[in-house]
Amino acid sequence: MEIKEIIIGAIKTALWELKIEESKISKIGLEHPEDISHGDYSSNVAMVLSKTVSQNPRELAEKIVAEILERKSELIEKVEVAGPGFINFYLSNYFFKNKTKEIIKLGKKFGKNKNLRKQKTVVEYTDPNPFKEFHIGHLMSNAIGEAVSRVLEENGAKVIRACYQGDVGLHVAKTLWGANKMIKDDPLAKKYFLDGQVGDVKDLSIWGKAYALGATTYELDEIVKKEIIEINKKVYSREDKELNKLYKIGRKFSLKEFEKIYKILGTKFNKYFFESETTPIGIKIVQNNIACPARDSGLPGQGIFDRSEGAVIFKGENYGLHTRVFINSEGLPTYEAKDLGLTKLKHDRTKYDRSIIITANEQSDYFNVMLKALSLIYPELAEKTKHVSHGMLRLPEGKMSSRTGKVITAISLLDIIKQTITEKMKDRDMKESEKIETAEKIAVGALKYSILKQVTGKDIIFDFDKSISFEGDSGPYLQYSYARAKSILRKAKGEKVKANVDPSQIKIQFDGASINILERLLYRFPEVVERAGEEYSPHYIASYLIEISSAFNSFYGNNKIVDKTDLDSPYKVALTLAFSEVLKKGLNLLGISAPEKM
Repeated sequence: MEIKEIIIGAIKTALWELKIEESKISKIGLEHPEDISHGDYSSNVAMVLSKTVSQNPRELAEKIVAEILERKSELIEKVEVAGPGFINFYLSNYFFKNKTKEIIKLGKKFGKNKNLRKQKTVVEYTDPNPFKEFHIGHLMSNAIGEAVSRVLEENGAKVIRACYQGDVGLHVAKTLWGANKMIKDDPLAKKYFLDGQVGDVKDLSIWGKAYALGATTYELDEIVKKEIIEINKKVYSREDKELNKLYKIGRKFSLKEFEKIYKILGTKFNKYFFESETTPIGIKIVQNNIACPARDSGLPGQGIFDRSEGAVIFKGENYGLHTRVFINSEGLPTYEAKDLGLTKLKHDRTKYDRSIIITANEQSDYFNVMLKALSLIYPELAEKTKHVSHGMLRLPEGKMSSRTGKVITAISLLDIIKQTITEKMKDRDMKESEKIETAEKIAVGALKYSILKQVTGKDIIFDFDKSISFEGDSGPYLQYSYARAKSILRKAKGEKVKANVDPSQIKIQFDGASINILERLLYRFPEVVERAGEEYSPHYIASYLIEISSAFNSFYGNNKIVDKTDLDSPYKVALTLAFSEVLKKGLNLLGISAPEKM
């Protein structure tokens, strides 16, 4: 049995002995005290029950504790009453030593559970648009989406990673107009567009410049605006051969460059969805549900959408929301209609039990309306869909804008971080190729941790100095802690000091305080994984990893771990091994690499 079940069982037995009906309390809660000196678990059961049974909460807590101590498990060292009636449980050394042994035995399986074993979950995230650059906003969605996917897999779900990309729409038309304008003004630009003669991922910026030119001119010039609207229609109809040629080159090149970025970030998608394929599905869904369809359409019209000034709208005000257009006056679908088509297409292709969509907070109002419309058309799919929103990733200069062309691309940000870390590592005793590879892992880790340590909905201001520091609350600090543990284990192997968790041989002739804290944190990892999965919140894992790394580094600083003459050295090595297993596993769940040397 898990230790929580044992403690809850002990409380239930005590209540039974005290002739208190368990039905008087819906759930016996257990939490970890904020201050580790107050025990490993704490329950407020006595305070919850006190009014029901008309007893003083502290006196009731003392009675419950007395009953528990009558038949105390060897896994529990002591039980105390604190404050107004909290019951604090302290676990035994026997429990901690066996947990250390279990962590080593299970290795990467430690923390895994089967809570979601029957659930097929589609997680949609990142969603960059072809023809536009992969900016730092996409990094937010990617880091969170990949971590959520990994955490759900750890909780037993079968996860399908999905990426939805806007390969049609006004942004494409603006880009194509801008590209044609650039080709006309500068013949040399032709090789970057029509001839496809481009090199590495940075050359995707040429399409970003074309988009910025088209987007800016669209706002300033009414004639150009009409031209772009016509181009948009042609992109959907595929009627213009020259335009199609340029479109296909840009789309293919964009998707190829995105794949390079996914590889750097450690993401591999299972399914790709495109607006060009969801468009006809979305249009049909909307048309099938218009209150007053055209007389010659032959459609029943179920009254979910209304016609208004040549467009088709959803009156969100009827549901406490706001009105949004689903098909515009040009007869083209908006994002809303396409998302209805996407939902249907996703389910047709995957038969999911759960669909999670990860986007920025600024799309929350949009999703509220779209999901309400979905609930009226496909209530069973709406029930299975959850929107997880995140804040914005900002640099000190402020929010980036792809419309004006002042874009902070993902690659440029990673390059800056990587260069800074490479400079910090120049004196390390490593091969140059190893330094470059490690610097990239640290750069990605620094960026991902900065995103994932925050509660998902909050904005993040990326602090270069703090984020790349090898000390404190940072990704590199976690990676360095792992590298330190691996260095100790290599030393132990060289000196033939084997990890051993035999309580009969452990004398504990070392800093008991630092080892006790580390022991009392490592066993909690499965609980953290479970909570992160239940709430779709990777930040719980990030916070936990900082806590155990701090405890390990304190343990390292106060003890000589590898010492042939020390009878306790095998256990200290075992604890180091257990720590390294948990930290590596936790980093992996966050999508962060764990270099063995730094």
